Amino acid sequence: MKTLKNMEAIFTVAVALACGASYVSFLQPQAAQAGNVAQASTIPVVVVSAKRMTEQEKKISLIEERQALLGNATASTL
Repeated sequence: MKTLKNMEAIFTVAVALACGASYVSFLQPQAAQAGNVAQASTIPVVVVSAKRMTEQEKKISLIEERQALLGNATASTL
């Protein structure tokens, strides 16, 4: 029975510490927001400037890719 009472006390203390920590974290939102703003400005932006492939070019590209894969597959089995 003593260990059960000790576990109950440990649980109560742990809950109290967790509540206190969450309360303290809610008191300081300005510091967290300033950090998010600084990180948001450093997001890299990728710009792709290329023309789209036509339907015929896509088919040719896929055929060439499949031939290359089949060529590599047969070479690796030898």
